Amino acid sequence: MVVRLPTLQQIDDLGSDFGLVLTADEVAAFQQAFKGPLASYGRLDELVPPALAPIAPRSPGYRPSASENPYGAWYWKTNIHAGGNGLLTGKKIAIKDNICVAGVPMMNGSALLEGYVPEIDATVVTRILDAGGTIAGKAACEDLCFSGASHTCASGVIRNPHNVAHSAGGSSGGSAALVAAGEVPMTLGGDQGGSIRTPSSWCGIYGLKPTWGLVPTTGSMPISYSLDHCGPMGATVEDVARLLTVIAGHDGWDTRTIAARTGDYMAAIGKPAKGLRVGVVREGFGHPESNPAVDAKVRAAIEALGKVGVDSAEISVPWHLDGPHVWSGIILEGAAEMMLKGYGVGNNIHGYYPLSMQEAFARGMGTRINDVSPTVKLVLMLGEYMHRNYHGRYHSKAQNLRVLLRQAYDEALEKFDVLAMPTIPFTATPIPPADAPLGTAIDTALNMQANTCSFDVSGHPAFTVPCGRVNGLPVGLMLVGRHFEETTLIQLASAVEAGGDWKLF
Repeated sequence: MVVRLPTLQQIDDLGSDFGLVLTADEVAAFQQAFKGPLASYGRLDELVPPALAPIAPRSPGYRPSASENPYGAWYWKTNIHAGGNGLLTGKKIAIKDNICVAGVPMMNGSALLEGYVPEIDATVVTRILDAGGTIAGKAACEDLCFSGASHTCASGVIRNPHNVAHSAGGSSGGSAALVAAGEVPMTLGGDQGGSIRTPSSWCGIYGLKPTWGLVPTTGSMPISYSLDHCGPMGATVEDVARLLTVIAGHDGWDTRTIAARTGDYMAAIGKPAKGLRVGVVREGFGHPESNPAVDAKVRAAIEALGKVGVDSAEISVPWHLDGPHVWSGIILEGAAEMMLKGYGVGNNIHGYYPLSMQEAFARGMGTRINDVSPTVKLVLMLGEYMHRNYHGRYHSKAQNLRVLLRQAYDEALEKFDVLAMPTIPFTATPIPPADAPLGTAIDTALNMQANTCSFDVSGHPAFTVPCGRVNGLPVGLMLVGRHFEETTLIQLASAVEAGGDWKLF
């Protein structure tokens, strides 16, 4: 690629776009001034950057047929392993399709990336292979991950194994459905507003959104730098702990992981929970959209922990009700600027930039933008509207307010070891028909995040564990801990798992 010197007219037009009034002589002078910097771009084209080289040979795999993919949960099937021994030896893991696996198609649920094949392995993929795991394929996800339900994926609707007429949740719906169906014991998901916890809750599996910065997202497509999380989903607490042990820790590319503090997650499994204090967050219950039966199931599960010596009491965290507003202020402009206008990578971040993904995404934005889901269109237009008309004011204010939100949870966690509430205030919703009104398609995709999104803003770890069913559909109990204290969540989740009959089938 050659960066060409702009014409005089192009420079004049650029200036006009910013309200500059330039004379002809000034335009000509600026054209000359462009030549020095553009020579640097020419040299950049000649230099070879480092790459996240794959460590294991592989075939590209294949797109499974409908008969092999009854829930629409697979995007692609593979059989990749490095042959080593480790904590994941003999374990099959599915990778959410917003995470790069070299040589394997990646769509991120969107027509914008259809046909793209990355040449790199994300850091978490390399760590899984190093630990002896087998990459069984790519789990389907929502269109650019902009949905908490499972009807916006460009490769087709993802269905809940407990009731195929209902949503698997999103955006990591394929990841949750594959575990719930027993096809793999563990998967990777991503979480910016609840996208690990929502599908895990609705599909009746275990899903942990780690502390922000514990697990690197190098080689994954982001949504918003300050909200992006990658984490484990599994059929058991042990599966989650095992996978977290492998993927957690500092990565030289992702500066968010500099402060990462890992723990002995496997040792936390089965550790007696006696003496742990659980704060039942009053504001996590009784939302206008809450199902009282879901609230009751969650409260019953918390009360049952008293049998093993866990103390619980109600606590009020008023900021919890404002968390979704802070989250909206951050993610709308953050996603529009970083993911959409930033062609899937953004800028000004000290990290690894997958250039081929950026170029593929830019082509898709130029040719297939009308093929994206209503939720992607909403984020693009609303984020840009706020940016153009309010100059980033509300994004900046929300970023400042996140400090107060985090502080409110930290203060509650000084009194308690864990906070608890329903993961989602209601069970999995019916999948809307393909011809549903636009408003219905959007509302159904975004109406479930009252309890989950705040912890993407605050960065606290949050673990959803199955705690019963309502009308045959799973209910999730969300446990929230102090930063980098995932071991406490695993310890308490083990007690819930041992004390209840929440098994999938």
